[in-house]
Amino acid sequence: MGNVRVIARLDIKGPNLIKGIHLEGLRVVGDPHEHAVRYYNEGADELLFIDIVASLYQRNNLTDLIKRAADQVYVPITVGGGIRSLDDVSNMMHSGADKVAINTAAIARPGLISEVARRYGSQCMVVGIEAKNVGAGRWEAYTDNGRERTGRDVVQWAREAVALGAGEVLLTSVDKEGTRKGFDLALLREVCAAVNVPVVASGGFGKPDDLVQASQCGVSGIAVADALHWKRCAMADIKAAGIAAGLDIRVDTQVTP
Repeated sequence: MGNVRVIARLDIKGPNLIKGIHLEGLRVVGDPHEHAVRYYNEGADELLFIDIVASLYQRNNLTDLIKRAADQVYVPITVGGGIRSLDDVSNMMHSGADKVAINTAAIARPGLISEVARRYGSQCMVVGIEAKNVGAGRWEAYTDNGRERTGRDVVQWAREAVALGAGEVLLTSVDKEGTRKGFDLALLREVCAAVNVPVVASGGFGKPDDLVQASQCGVSGIAVADALHWKRCAMADIKAAGIAAGLDIRVDTQVTP
């Protein structure tokens, strides 16, 4: 079995780290910087920051947060939310981001994927896909934090985005997000089979075994939010479950918490 990354996902609204259910009903968790440093210290392989209202307000407000995090965190940082142009991408990279996740703007103008990949490399261009189940074995891509329908089939869109230059897929199940009931495994299997780039599963993590189940679908990473925010599950326990299942998991923590 291959390497699987455990990624701490932080959804940001204004100055606050927040968490919702099905991307709605948001609760304030606390200070995003404090949590980001804690997750890094506990051994997160990467950090994922999403400005969840950026597309709505046509701007991403995370540059200061990313700069602060990049000074103290030495794992890859992905930033998403409201990134609509090469200037926006440049701004994030100069702030300390390693990758950008683009959803709404990529659906609106798929050529943006190729532009980012050409300038910064495919490894920096993550396509964010918010998926809602619309029937047996079918999912529709949504934008604007799960609010807007696109009419696009998720698997087809994933293929197209990768063909245009996306080097990674961040796949969020809107149906499972915040439920703690496990990932949408059928969705993960379909998308992993359709593309030849890393797929990160997001939405539904509830217990360490969910990492193992997702890995069996072919993902190269899982995003964890709720379980870490409320300390219902320790990073060490998540990784221990993966190691017990024979997965290649990085276990060196950066700093003793």
